[in-house]
Amino acid sequence: MEGQSVEELLAKAERDEAEKLQRITVQKELELEFDLGNLLASDRNPPTGLRLAGPTQEAELRALARDNTQLLINQLWQLPTERVEEALVARLPEPSTRLPREKPVPRPRPLTRWQQFARLKGIRPKKKTNLVWDEVSGQWRRRWGYQRARDDTKEWLIEVPGNADPMEDQFAKRIQAKKERVAKNELNRLRNLARAHKMQLPSAAGMHPTGHQSKEELGRAMQVAKVSTASVGRFQERLPKEKAPRGSGKKRKFQPLFGDFAAERKSQLEMLRVMNSKKPQMDITRATNKQMREEDQEEAAKRRKMSQKGKRKGGRQGPGSKRKGGTPSQGGKRKGGLGGKMNSGPPGLSGKRKGGQHQGGKRRR
Repeated sequence: MEGQSVEELLAKAERDEAEKLQRITVQKELELEFDLGNLLASDRNPPTGLRLAGPTQEAELRALARDNTQLLINQLWQLPTERVEEALVARLPEPSTRLPREKPVPRPRPLTRWQQFARLKGIRPKKKTNLVWDEVSGQWRRRWGYQRARDDTKEWLIEVPGNADPMEDQFAKRIQAKKERVAKNELNRLRNLARAHKMQLPSAAGMHPTGHQSKEELGRAMQVAKVSTASVGRFQERLPKEKAPRGSGKKRKFQPLFGDFAAERKSQLEMLRVMNSKKPQMDITRATNKQMREEDQEEAAKRRKMSQKGKRKGGRQGPGSKRKGGTPSQGGKRKGGLGGKMNSGPPGLSGKRKGGQHQGGKRRR
């Protein structure tokens, strides 16, 4: 019994080992194509088993996915490995399958004004190291940013220049200069963005940073500078032949909040009287002027209409129209003689002429 039990145990162990090997060993008619850089496995074998599976199609799909995943894992175990912080890591090769992008390819960033100038002049940027030697601290520090070398903001004493005001605060002056540099850089950045998007930056004074301003731009800038005061330029001095600015507007006037109670009471009572009155107030002068303007507009429209009709009638060319040259019987103009100036139509009925006998016309002596 004991011998049979040992034999059974050995047979069982062999079966278990065979099952384990069967689980990690997958046989395929066609080898799979692997792209380990993207962890991709492509199976080109025809799915004949899925067509004959019938109701067990889902189980067959799971088995097929399991086999292909096992083959992919077997390929990963063949890659060179290394240990990183007590973990075994496999180094993946470069991917060979080109996957589609989720978003379109970004457009190249437009060049700034300095980059365009450098490309035109052939100036190449010089690479600088990030670390420089700091003689004060005696160690290598960053060139820019936090804890940089030669950081002047950490100085507790600043030497006053010889041509500067001894009472001026040099620390505040340094802080103000830094703020101006930051603002200038931001302005240049916005200008580059506007130039890239083909937009024009608004300018309140009409001045452009080109240095070539026209006469109109300089005049507009001077006008804006003059009215940029609390009195809207009322007390600003003018040149001898300078004209008053147009459209400067008026400064709004507000009543005082405290003090003049009589004027406030009067205005409130006037408002109540207007609100309680049944007859609406009408400005007779304004209404008369409006009526006169409407009548003038109607008369002008009638005159334009009549002149257009006269132009249409006079523009027609016929046997009785005015023309230079030709016989007097056709209605043309002639000087001297009996007829003088004649209108269109037969001269004996309603025509007009000067100097000469005419039955139905007018004659001057």
